[in-house]
Amino acid sequence: MSILKIIILSISSIVELFILTKIMGNKEMSQLSMFDYIVSITIGSIAAEMSTSLEDDFWQPVVAMLVYAIVSILISILSSKSLKLRRGFLGTTLILYDNGTLYNKNFKTAKLDINEFLMLCRINGYFNLSDIQTALLESNGKISFLPKAEKRPTITSDFNLNPSQDRITVNVILDGKLLQDNLDYTGNDYVWLQKELVKQGFSDVKDIFLATCDQNNCLSIYSKNNLQNKHDFFD
Repeated sequence: MSILKIIILSISSIVELFILTKIMGNKEMSQLSMFDYIVSITIGSIAAEMSTSLEDDFWQPVVAMLVYAIVSILISILSSKSLKLRRGFLGTTLILYDNGTLYNKNFKTAKLDINEFLMLCRINGYFNLSDIQTALLESNGKISFLPKAEKRPTITSDFNLNPSQDRITVNVILDGKLLQDNLDYTGNDYVWLQKELVKQGFSDVKDIFLATCDQNNCLSIYSKNNLQNKHDFFD
């Protein structure tokens, strides 16, 4: 019975975590503010405790997670309405380096030493500080770099070119299933799709692992491959 209860409680905690994440907003880890990070790991810790609470009241961890979620939502609402609260809860952007000057005070505020900063510069492709115009520490802990004009990648406007705007490539068939909404987005219908499939030697959608449609209305098809794993051919 104890094992069964753990299974039930674990599933319940996963379901509640999923629902709360949807309500709170599913940001990537790199986009989490310090407050969001604290709330997330605390809720996760409570959920883990909930999974093995064989003798404690089941509703106590549930209520605790709800309280943290509600507080997080309230903080988000208040932060969107007040700049001062936003800076207090989410933090501010710090200038670490600008036009040849390193801002030592901001390094201390960020608890960041110069060696770590230089390492992050190298990771982002800057092996010489003279290649950087400005480096900013964002509130989520990431560093944004603005390269010197002569060091940045060239873009089409530098050559007075006006290329056509790219459009995303859309999946119209995925794992043998037709994605009707995506097909409608491309401006095509099922009749068009069937003709394109026949042209490329396919008769059944179920035989296709992936089919995509690009901005030129070109259908690319990838069939299901039942051969051995690729590494088997090199044995």
